[in-house]
Amino acid sequence: MKRLVFFLILLLGCNSADSQTITGTFPNLAGEEVRLEGFRGFNTHEISRSDVSDDGVFTLPYSADHIGMGRLVSSDDHSFIVVLSGEEIRLKGESLANPETVDILSGEENRLFEQYAREHPRREQALSAWIFLENIYRDDSLFAVHDTPRQAIAREKQRIRDEDQAFLDQLDPSTYVHWYLPVRKLVSSVSVVAQHRTEEIPQTIEAFRQLDYTDQRLHRSGLLSDVLESHVWLIENSGRSLDSVFVELNISIDIMIENLSADPARLNEIAEHLFDLLERRSLFPSAEHLALSLLDHHSDILTSRLSDRLETYRTVRIGATAPEIVFTSKTYKSEDVAAGRLSEVDADYILLVFAAGWCPDCRAMMPELTEKYPVWKREGVEVVLVSLDDTPESFDEFVSNKPFISTSDLQRRSSPIARDYHVQNIPSMFLLDRNLEILLHPNSVEQMDAWVDWNLVQGNPGR
Repeated sequence: MKRLVFFLILLLGCNSADSQTITGTFPNLAGEEVRLEGFRGFNTHEISRSDVSDDGVFTLPYSADHIGMGRLVSSDDHSFIVVLSGEEIRLKGESLANPETVDILSGEENRLFEQYAREHPRREQALSAWIFLENIYRDDSLFAVHDTPRQAIAREKQRIRDEDQAFLDQLDPSTYVHWYLPVRKLVSSVSVVAQHRTEEIPQTIEAFRQLDYTDQRLHRSGLLSDVLESHVWLIENSGRSLDSVFVELNISIDIMIENLSADPARLNEIAEHLFDLLERRSLFPSAEHLALSLLDHHSDILTSRLSDRLETYRTVRIGATAPEIVFTSKTYKSEDVAAGRLSEVDADYILLVFAAGWCPDCRAMMPELTEKYPVWKREGVEVVLVSLDDTPESFDEFVSNKPFISTSDLQRRSSPIARDYHVQNIPSMFLLDRNLEILLHPNSVEQMDAWVDWNLVQGNPGR
């Protein structure tokens, strides 16, 4: 029994040693509740919460399992970023919404984070100003003859860069901020690099490619979404031709997949987010490259959900022939439409839309779709809507009085038509030509309207 008690004391002592606290003194938050959230991939999760005492004091525990970035969130959803460093952290301030009012009383990594967050933007602002002057002294004939100012500008630019790098170099490699701050700097530099420091674009893209997407520190940083979006945005806005953009994106995708291949859970999580990102930005050739690479080489570790989504790009990818659709007895169409199947629709182009009355986004889309239809119709585009409703009443209520063709087999998501097109989310659209070749996967009515305007209206001004 004594040995058991001793073991329990030792175990509790070890657990206590692994646990740290954040103590805050914020008199303005007296009587409210504050919670501590951590980051987990693309999401946040609650670590702990505490009532704030009448004198404004709260204490929030966290453990070594939470080391990474976190945020304190007040009852009104104002937040303050903290480094969950494994240290005891003490803060004092007026409001979580105003970082400048918060003093870090203890927690060395939080002090370093706050110092760099305050100093780095000022260095970047000064650097941008010197680059602006450098361009004047290089390009304007009035100033280009003066070597001394140009040399002084170059020295000052280098001094600012060296000073910033020296701060990062002096950080203890065992600390979280040693990893986090350079990655945060990389993400925040993207827009400036693309606009004003274009000579740095290749090395910045390479820095993104060198990131380890299996690294636990990245998944606890709150930066995962920013890293992916900044990486894609920089390549897209790097001044390359569109074909070259897709080449570079596909190289980055291949590197990312190879990096993640040993971690199936993270591969699925990141691939799905990246797939959404590429589609949202209409970068369909690279979305197709991602889909086919995963299906061809990693199908055994994909979730069924992701696999089904990606199959859209293999079975109904751009350039493929769309599966035939036989219109059911539940079909609305105008009297002058004789078509009994998709291939019989007499139009230069067909916009195939999957939607349902139970889908809020579909209902929100319908007024815009109905408004645009007459314009598209004049340009040779017919709309065929496949409803995933499951009762005659819901189908009738959703599509009646609409001017375009609407059909449904009333089988909701188990519809063979939806399965043929690998429809996972609605609304979902496919633009087809007269031969049912898939030309585009529009992600909105707005994008479809832009395609009509660019390819049909402006392309045929006398039509």
